[in-house]
Amino acid sequence: MTADRPISITEVRFNDDVEQLLLEVVRSGVVAQGPMVKRLEDEFADFVGVQHCIAVNNGTTALIAALKALDLQPGDEVVTSPFTFVATLNAILDAGATARFVDIGSDDFNVDAEQIECVINDRTRVVMPVHLYGQCADMNKIAPLAERHGLALVEDAAQAHGATLDDRQAGSWGIGCFSLYATKNLTSGEGGLITTNDDVVADHLRVLRNQGMRARYQYEMVGNNYRMTDLNAALCIPQLSGYAELVGRRAANAARLQEGLGGLEGLTVPRALLGRGHVWHQFTIVVGDDSPISRDALLERLANAGIGSGIYYPRLVFDYDCYREDPRVVTTPVPIAESTVSTCLSLPVHQYLSDADIDRIISTIRQAWHA
Repeated sequence: MTADRPISITEVRFNDDVEQLLLEVVRSGVVAQGPMVKRLEDEFADFVGVQHCIAVNNGTTALIAALKALDLQPGDEVVTSPFTFVATLNAILDAGATARFVDIGSDDFNVDAEQIECVINDRTRVVMPVHLYGQCADMNKIAPLAERHGLALVEDAAQAHGATLDDRQAGSWGIGCFSLYATKNLTSGEGGLITTNDDVVADHLRVLRNQGMRARYQYEMVGNNYRMTDLNAALCIPQLSGYAELVGRRAANAARLQEGLGGLEGLTVPRALLGRGHVWHQFTIVVGDDSPISRDALLERLANAGIGSGIYYPRLVFDYDCYREDPRVVTTPVPIAESTVSTCLSLPVHQYLSDADIDRIISTIRQAWHA
């Protein structure tokens, strides 16, 4: 029997301080890129611990702009994960490069650093790890690998605001690309942020996002309109001061789910690996072949109980007709990722869940196992 109150996979709320800042922007008359965008850039740069933050209009744009700033040429390759949102691949193709994929690890859903090394060749220009679900990829291996081979490092940190590895923030190893889409831990509705310690890259990005202009009608490059509005920035700024508390609530929810779902045959629950600060954008379980219920049957059972869940992602990122014949999409066998797309399921973990909500999620799943 479905409970009265549905439990959503995510929930978006804004506090009064957001409304006040939005009102300040509206009353100022400056609603395009202006002082509020600059404030967000400065505060997020401090948050990540980098010299520069460049705000753009969405997370996909952040990836495209970061790659374009590296002046990639046709045939240049970007090595990345096949288990990611399509924006990762679309950005590589939009920047004119070739995407080459390697498998993910079995313990964190992120690209396997050892396999990256195996595919590097004389066309490789960029390594693009994806910090999936709120946990950093193994940058202690990936960053030295990129440096050793003279490769640029672009971090797809769309889901990893504040995620850490050995107390170092996602987006601080290379060029970090964050999404502020509506359902992200930090949101501006639509928006993106690019972080870097490279003065030249930062300068290039600021000109690129403004139609190639450094000053009005002074064009220095072929650019685009990648600008964020002050309205979008005002949505996000107040969230930064309370972000640690938000992540703490998500982590507490994740801990309760881990405890409550432990010991179920064939079910793998996510864990924060040693040294990694997980921000729990998603809580993604794996329903193995030895489970008494399939992933899809569990999803249906949760839905019938009024509990939202999501499959992120149902297919490998390149496993669609529009990419299948594209010579710029280079695939290799990725058995772990191939298995994961048919067994992964994300459960609610957001900060607005009550203890009763968590108990209901746990009991529904445990009942499914013992039905």
